[in-house]
Amino acid sequence: MTGPTDPHLGEVALDTVSLDIDGLPIVVRATLHAAPGEIVGIVGPNGSGKSTLLRAVYRSLRPTTGAVLVGGDDVWRTLGTRDAARRVSVVAQENPAVFDFTVAEIATAGLTPHRSAWTRDAPDDRAKVADALARVGMEHAADRPYATLSGGEKQRVLLARALVQGGHLLVLDEPTNHLDIGTQLDLMELVRDLKVTTLTALHDLNLAAAYCDRVHVLHDGHLVTTGPPQDVFTPELLGEVFGVRAALGAHPLTGRPQLSFAPALTPAPPE
Repeated sequence: MTGPTDPHLGEVALDTVSLDIDGLPIVVRATLHAAPGEIVGIVGPNGSGKSTLLRAVYRSLRPTTGAVLVGGDDVWRTLGTRDAARRVSVVAQENPAVFDFTVAEIATAGLTPHRSAWTRDAPDDRAKVADALARVGMEHAADRPYATLSGGEKQRVLLARALVQGGHLLVLDEPTNHLDIGTQLDLMELVRDLKVTTLTALHDLNLAAAYCDRVHVLHDGHLVTTGPPQDVFTPELLGEVFGVRAALGAHPLTGRPQLSFAPALTPAPPE
């Protein structure tokens, strides 16, 4: 995954997408855009609909209204499952348990959309897997059982699988959850260096501020604002959506936007 040959293929647009689960509206008429090569973050409080919205992008939950376009084609109405998987690579927040698979076998699964059931492994395929594992720093563990890895190592292997898949869009759902701070930063640096269109849900607003070109803020299923982090993360917006006091400044080491937080002030009781 080095970015699409045709940059247009990395363009993403959600047009008035609504999503229901068991008849309950979770996301309401969400419209967003990601330009080729951008890292675009979706942020919001727990339960705001971030993961649900991403599920529509990688064909896990069909929208009740609206369209999801990748490279100008609707992933639900125009592209079949295999064609959509060739365009959209995903590292989901919840991955099914795997048993007795090695790291290399997990990464090789990224080839599935590109070959038929009777296709044999080719030297080029093995080279692609080895290259992906090397890019995420896991080539030394190719023969290790995936189940024995740490959380951060597993995320790297799943990212390698996405690289092997080679989609023009990378979808990441809370990719830094449960990772230590060093691993979080390493993973986000790696994602930024890929230079591929990335749509990611992030819980950590400082990671969004530091690594996203633009952010979309979800609140109660509605997209309430979008723009560069330094424009979106105002004290007023963060107070209204997250219920905290906040100040936006510059990171003393990197110069990137950095947020500081404090609990909201509790009104004094009447005398």
